[in-house]
Amino acid sequence: MRRLSWLVVGAALGFVAAHFVNQTPEGRRFFERVGRGAREFGDAIAEGYREAEEEFVEVLDDVERRLTELESKN
Repeated sequence: MRRLSWLVVGAALGFVAAHFVNQTPEGRRFFERVGRGAREFGDAIAEGYREAEEEFVEVLDDVERRLTELESKN
C-alpha cells in the first residue's frame, strides 16, 4: 500500500509540474513535440498492425484455397 501511495503522489506531482511547464512558450513547444512524436509512434504501430493483418489474411486465403483444391481432388 505504501508503494501505491508513492506512485499516486509522484503522478500528482508530475501533473502539477507539467501544468506549470505548459504555461511557458518553451513548455508548450516541448509538449507539442512530445504529442506529435506520440501520434507518429501510434500511427506507425497502427500501420504495422494493418500490414500484418493484410499479410495474415492473404496467407489464410491461400491456405483455404489450397485446402479446397485438395478436397476437390479426393
